[in-house]
Amino acid sequence: MKRMPPLNALRSFEAAARHLSFTSAANELFVTQAAVSHQIKSLEEHLGLKLFQRRNRSLVLTEAGESYFADIHEVFQLIQDATERLSFNAESGNLTVGVPPSFAIQWLVPRLSLFSQIYPDIDVRINAVDMDEGSLTEGVDIAVYFGQGQWSGLVSKQLHTEYSTPVCSPYLLDNNKPLNSLEDLRKHTLLHDKSRKYWRLWGRKIGPKNLDVSHGPIFSHSSMVIQAAVLGQGVALGQSVLVRPEIESGRLIEPFKDRVYSKDAYYLVSRDQDQADPKVIAFTNWILDLIKQEEVI
Repeated sequence: MKRMPPLNALRSFEAAARHLSFTSAANELFVTQAAVSHQIKSLEEHLGLKLFQRRNRSLVLTEAGESYFADIHEVFQLIQDATERLSFNAESGNLTVGVPPSFAIQWLVPRLSLFSQIYPDIDVRINAVDMDEGSLTEGVDIAVYFGQGQWSGLVSKQLHTEYSTPVCSPYLLDNNKPLNSLEDLRKHTLLHDKSRKYWRLWGRKIGPKNLDVSHGPIFSHSSMVIQAAVLGQGVALGQSVLVRPEIESGRLIEPFKDRVYSKDAYYLVSRDQDQADPKVIAFTNWILDLIKQEEVI
């Protein structure tokens, strides 16, 4: 059985036969014309047949060359088709993302179409999860958790630096209740999430002293707190990544520039064995790049 010719020689022949030009083949393969000519000569010597001939300054295939090209071209096309199918399958299908409702509403959902534009063959499914479930539930490929990045068996990547800042509707300040100093917070309704801890922490670190955080409406999700603030129902202590869109749109303002930076932050988490999944890689790179761009802006 005759030994198979070198792959580089076959690639050079297929390209040269398709273009009927050594120069065009060289440009396609990013090599010199001399290199293509050398590969063709090597292949002809290996086969013991002439594959090309010159005719009126044109390059034409011999009868043996035409027959060989038909078979070789089909083989290369099969390889190309198989590669494209593999790439399509790798970056297509469903990707289930677990996200806390407030992060989904305030940040992810408004930007999700950007991901779909880049990866139209990946269908993202958004599942609501707790802020810190500790593990990925079955069927969830990747998730966003809030904490310090330490979840057993999961790979975590911090999305941003988190801080809290008081926010309110600009219209709230039109009711003869200014917010010129921290002491003015006592005159306003404080809006809370279910833990109330963020106002307590902010009061201890920033002030004013003895700020009463025991009163005011309580909401189960941060997005509800933010919406209440937008509607002028009080002053919320907003997480930076969640309130930034509302501040940029002018729906909320920061009456003070005092901020409390947190040890906690939002993290993107996934299983170690899923790190090579093209869909997980695509979503990870997209969200990290987007947040980096927005923080620069």
